[in-house]
Amino acid sequence: MKFSLNTTIIEPDQSNEINNAIILLHGYGGDGKDISSLAYNWKRYLKNTIFLCPDGHEICQINPSGYQWFDLSNDDQNYINAEAIKSELIIKKFIDEVKIKYNLDYSKICLSGFSQGCMMAINVGFTLNYNLSCIVGFSGKVVDKNDLSKRLTSKSDILLIHGELDTVVPPSNLLDAKDFFLRNKINIFSKIINNCEHNISVEASSDALTFIKQHLYI
Repeated sequence: MKFSLNTTIIEPDQSNEINNAIILLHGYGGDGKDISSLAYNWKRYLKNTIFLCPDGHEICQINPSGYQWFDLSNDDQNYINAEAIKSELIIKKFIDEVKIKYNLDYSKICLSGFSQGCMMAINVGFTLNYNLSCIVGFSGKVVDKNDLSKRLTSKSDILLIHGELDTVVPPSNLLDAKDFFLRNKINIFSKIINNCEHNISVEASSDALTFIKQHLYI
């Protein structure tokens, strides 16, 4: 079975069967290979897990060598929402493909993302008709709280991590997201990393790994 998105795949060692999957969504202008470095850091601790790092479905407008999940050349919120929802459908299809290919329950799939990938993980994860194992987001935000509040259909546990020095997506967005999830009675765990900018630090990676291990059946 061929995936609908070009995907960097990191498989477990041959002796380990696949019991879980982690889908990693890259940031704006990145690609699956960029974020796959996270998978290599986690792989030895998640021995029965396959990591799937798809490229966004669109060439990035400001970096043609990378990809985007939705266009940011127009800052109109209605336009951004419409583009993000288009992307949601593509990622949901990809999740279904992963489920079928590896014969997994949705409860064995973790959805994670960085920056724009985090935004999509939130939008997708909470508009599904089922719960995932968990959702992990780095340096992102809720694209539109009012829009998402009207479309919430699932309540997977979520961990959000943000660098305190992030000037690309300021850490105030984590506090806004935390408030949103608490108001909607969704289990939200969060951490702000000291002296960290717009990246995934070693500390952030370690904290996320601990959270994921608590939610997947290893």
